Amino acid sequence: MARKTDKSRRKPSQSETEIGTIRKNWHGRLKVALVYPNKYHIGMSNLGFQTLYDLLNRIEHVVCERLFLPDDAGSHTGRLLTVESQRPLGDFDIIAFSVSFENDYPHLLTILEKAGLPLRSSDRASPHPLVIAGGVSFFSNPEPIADFIDCFLIGEAEPMLALFFDTVSLDLRGQDRRALLETLARNVPGLYVPAFYQALYNPNGTLKVFEPTADVPAGIKRMFVKDLSDTPTCSAIVTPDTTFKQKYLIEVSRGCVHGCRFCSTGFIYRPPRFRPPALLKECLQTGSSICNRIGLVGAAVSDLPQIDKICSQVLQTDTHLSFSSLRADALSPELLAVLRQSNVKTATIAPDAGSQRLRTVINKGLSEENILNAAETLVANNIPNLKLYFMVGLPTETMEDVEAIVSLCKKIKHCFLKSSRARKRIGEITVSLSSFVPKPHTPFQWVAMDDVPALKTKIKHVKNGLKKTANVQVHADIPRWSYIQGLLSRGDRRVSQILLLAHQNQGNWPQTFKASALNPDFYVHRERALDELLPWDFIDHGIEKSFLAREYKRALNGKPSPPCPIKDCTVCGVCKANP
Repeated sequence: MARKTDKSRRKPSQSETEIGTIRKNWHGRLKVALVYPNKYHIGMSNLGFQTLYDLLNRIEHVVCERLFLPDDAGSHTGRLLTVESQRPLGDFDIIAFSVSFENDYPHLLTILEKAGLPLRSSDRASPHPLVIAGGVSFFSNPEPIADFIDCFLIGEAEPMLALFFDTVSLDLRGQDRRALLETLARNVPGLYVPAFYQALYNPNGTLKVFEPTADVPAGIKRMFVKDLSDTPTCSAIVTPDTTFKQKYLIEVSRGCVHGCRFCSTGFIYRPPRFRPPALLKECLQTGSSICNRIGLVGAAVSDLPQIDKICSQVLQTDTHLSFSSLRADALSPELLAVLRQSNVKTATIAPDAGSQRLRTVINKGLSEENILNAAETLVANNIPNLKLYFMVGLPTETMEDVEAIVSLCKKIKHCFLKSSRARKRIGEITVSLSSFVPKPHTPFQWVAMDDVPALKTKIKHVKNGLKKTANVQVHADIPRWSYIQGLLSRGDRRVSQILLLAHQNQGNWPQTFKASALNPDFYVHRERALDELLPWDFIDHGIEKSFLAREYKRALNGKPSPPCPIKDCTVCGVCKANP
C-alpha cells in the first residue's frame, strides 16, 4: 500500500514560494530559457534578471522560463530544468544568458555542457538552440567569452528585445544559423556576433586590428533608454529565497552623477537618468499591494530628485523602505525618518579609501567630516550597526593609505561609540575590504592591477590594525578570485582558451595557469599605453576615449572632477553623441 506524502513536512519547491511566476502556453511561441549562471537565490536577487523575465514574457509570441545553476552543479547527476515547467534546455529555441559578474563565466560553460551542447559556438548549428547573452558585464567587454556565444545584446534590454524577436522567426531551429545571425547583425542595433569579426595581434601580444569579416557594422553602439519616465523597473517575482527576503524592488535610476573613477556603473550607464516621482509613486503603490517591504535600487538613491517627497509619502503608510545605496553626505531628515520607521538596523557607508588624498584620486567626493558625521547621525537615529566599504590596491595607493583605513575606522568607531553610549546600546561595525579590479570604459582601464601578494599584505595590515578594536569585524574578499576577475574583465578573445582550459580542469585555476600557453599576467598586471587598441574599444558607449584619458591623468595628478551635470554638457561626449 502506497504511503501518503506528508505535505506539511515536504519542502516547498521554489515556484511554490514565489509571487508573480509567469506561465504561458508553449504552442505557437518562441521558447526562451532565461539562464542566470549562478544559484537560484543569487539570480532572483538580481533586479536586471527579473526585469528580463518580465520583458520577454510581455512579448506575445515568446514564452520565457528561468533556469539557474543547480545546487549540485559539481556532480554529474545535477539536472538542468526550468523553474516553470521543469523542462531541459534542449527543449528551448533560445538560451539567453543574463550575466552581471565575470566570475560567473565558468558557470556558463558548466551549464552548456550539462545541457549536452557543444561549448564553442562554431561547433553548434541547427537544430541546436541559439545561444545569446546580455548583462552589464558584456556592456563592458564580451571578448573573453566570445567563443562560446552566438550573439550578444550590448546595452539595456528595453529598446532591443522587441526588434530582436520580431526579426527571429518561429521556425528558428530550422533556419540556416549563419544567415540568421547576419540578418540579426544588420538589422538589430546593439547586436554583436563575434563570428563576424576578427582580431589580429602585434608581436608583443597587444591588439593590432579588430575588424568585421562580413557586411556588419564595424563597431557596436550600446543601446539605452533615453527617458525612464514610462519605463518602470520593478520585481517581477517576490520570493523569500533571495538576499532581500520577500522584498519588492524598485529601480529609481540608472547611472550615477558622481564619476568615481573606478566605477563601471558610473560610466557605462551615462548619462545618469532618474525616474520621476509620479512613476515611482505608482511603483510604490504596486509594491505595497504585494508586500510591506520595498527596496529602492540605484547607484546612489539619495541623489534622486524629490527623494524627500517620496520618503514623506512612505512615512504615511506602514511600508518598510530600504535603500541600496546612500551617500554619506546626503542623509536628510526625511531619509533618516524613513530608516527609523522601517526599523533598519544596519546602514552602509562607502568611503572606499582611507585617506583624503586617495579619495581625491578616485574622485569619491567625500570628506572625512562627511563620513564621521554620517556615522554619528545614523547611530543617533537608532541604527545601531554600520557597514563600511573600502578597497585596497587602488591606483597610486601606498601603505600610508592602507594605514589610513585603520585610522579612519577607529575614528568612526569613536563617533559610533559616543553616539551609542548616549542611547545605551552599542552595535557592531563591519569593515568590508575588496580588491580593486580595473574595469573597461572607466578612467582606470589602463592601470595595472596589484599582484596577489601585495593585496594579501594590505588586507592583513588592516585586519591586524583593527584586531583589538572591540565591536569591529573585518571581512575581505579573496585576492586570488579578484585576479581571475581582472583576467576576465580586461581579457581579449584569446582568454576564451584559458576559460575553456579551466573548465576542463574542473575549476582548478592554478593548474590551468601552469598549463596555459597564454600568460594571464599579461592581462592583469600590465599597464596599458593610452594609445593602445583595447579589446573593448569596438563598443561605443558614447564616451570619448580622450575624456577617459584626461580623467586618468587628473587622477594621477590628484585632481578631482565635478559631478556630471546630466544635460547641457559636452565634456564626456555622451550627450553630444546622443542628443
